[in-house]
Amino acid sequence: MASWHRFDRDRNVLCITLHVQPKARSTAIVGPHGDSLKVRIAAPAFEGRANALLIEFLGKKLNVPVRQIAVTRGARGRDKVVEIIAPGPSALRVIEDWDQT
Repeated sequence: MASWHRFDRDRNVLCITLHVQPKARSTAIVGPHGDSLKVRIAAPAFEGRANALLIEFLGKKLNVPVRQIAVTRGARGRDKVVEIIAPGPSALRVIEDWDQT
């Protein structure tokens, strides 16, 4: 398992460490970035717009409702920790695929 994600079976929570690049041309997963996963976000880091788009993007990619996703650390910075409550097996498979990126 990559160091940028971990699944806590007791709490049923997936934690992902991200390095986010706001104001990108498009929103996409880039790949590993040290101990994080780099994500480009096509929204400015202004008034929470990048975080909102990040949550929406992750929800679509992982097939998880956005209400189950929260930025728990780094809301105002590029380095963030996102928690996904009850991600389900399909989301965990997508995460494993991102390991190969």
